[in-house]
Amino acid sequence: MKEKQSILLTEGSIWRKLILFAIPIFIGNVFQQLYNTVDSLIVGNFIGNDALAAVSSSGNLIFLQVGFFNGIAMGAGVVISKYFGAKDFKKLQNAIHTDIAFGLIASVILTVLGIIFSPQILTWMGTPESVLPNSILYFRIYFIGATAVVMYNIAVGILQAVGDSKHPLYYLIISSIINVVLDLFFVAVLKLGVGSAALATVISQAISAILCFYRLIHYDTVYRVYPKQIRIHKSMLKQIIQLGLPSGVQNSIIGFANVIVQSNINAFDVNAVAGCGSYTKIEGFAFLPITCFSMALTTFVGQNLGARKLDRVKKGTKFGILCSVSLAEIVGLVIWIGAPIFIRLFNDDPEVVAFGVKQAHTEALFYCLLAFSHCIAGIMRGAGKAIVPMITMLITWCLIRITYITIAVRVVPKIDVIFWAYPLTWTLSSIIFLIYYKKVDWIHNFERMDR
Repeated sequence: MKEKQSILLTEGSIWRKLILFAIPIFIGNVFQQLYNTVDSLIVGNFIGNDALAAVSSSGNLIFLQVGFFNGIAMGAGVVISKYFGAKDFKKLQNAIHTDIAFGLIASVILTVLGIIFSPQILTWMGTPESVLPNSILYFRIYFIGATAVVMYNIAVGILQAVGDSKHPLYYLIISSIINVVLDLFFVAVLKLGVGSAALATVISQAISAILCFYRLIHYDTVYRVYPKQIRIHKSMLKQIIQLGLPSGVQNSIIGFANVIVQSNINAFDVNAVAGCGSYTKIEGFAFLPITCFSMALTTFVGQNLGARKLDRVKKGTKFGILCSVSLAEIVGLVIWIGAPIFIRLFNDDPEVVAFGVKQAHTEALFYCLLAFSHCIAGIMRGAGKAIVPMITMLITWCLIRITYITIAVRVVPKIDVIFWAYPLTWTLSSIIFLIYYKKVDWIHNFERMDR
């Protein structure tokens, strides 16, 4: 099938192009967050507190492992957007097929690691005994389908890197609806338990991955995928690793720090795990404007620096940051006000609600700082400076966060102390990012990247 080229972000109105590119990502993230939330809503209401805690305790551990490989995929997206912006279609093809080959290899590794090490890591995290069997089951079923998860993210990364954010949205809507229907059928009707919620997620992810690759393989575009050409190109893999490894390490750093936070929350009781897990699902909605603009800025910066349109980069980054920070704070205010109602949707146990509300009232008004940090990180990735956010988040979101929690909880053994770890480290990272963004000539450093 002959398909019109994706719209370049290097031409036309900056604000219009950024918003039009970001909106489908935003809507797609809404649906993804909805079907992630549905897992917890259905499990919490139809099975109970222990099951809800099991799903909640698995989340950070899943991000710890999946986040590393998704970070590598981010590096591939930067390489792809650079060559697409420069209209170097031969290297674009090599980058895309290398990215897919890497994803297939990563899928196998991730599946093995997830299945083998889940019991040990969950035990190390101090997961409550009543929750542990269901957590292991949920985790293992999820990672049996790791190929679907990884390859979906690879395919979406390719499409977004070339300026197509609409089709991933369509496929995500379809998979979200399927996930909700399967969740209800498996858990509420067949009463198959926690593992079936993970199975529903895997099936829906597989369907969305198939739809993405069908488009990439069957439509005649400059970024078309040819299955017989899927292999590793050493020069491309080197670029992808150079740009993606820092992002992968960064994601793992965040995931590791959050695992430490989760292990401290686990030390309280099942209600704390369930309440904080419910808040985490709600907090995911605050990430929607943050994620969509940070991803949009990565692609925008990569394409425009590839086309050597430096003034356009400066204007676009300022606009993207302003939008993300403003929207994140609005969402934070809504969550702060509506926290009691939102938490009660997952479980109406007063203790569960109290823990979730307390965390929301501690963190929600600081989402503007979280948005700023993620936007600068996205900009730096697009400019080929992925090591900057990696080091910044290693220091602030990992070392300082873990040190703070380790010391503070011993001095003041209250769960509030754990919650404050997030606003404090978001503030520190924002200060460092602001200084770097203003003082360092990160734009012209892009010139040294291999063309």
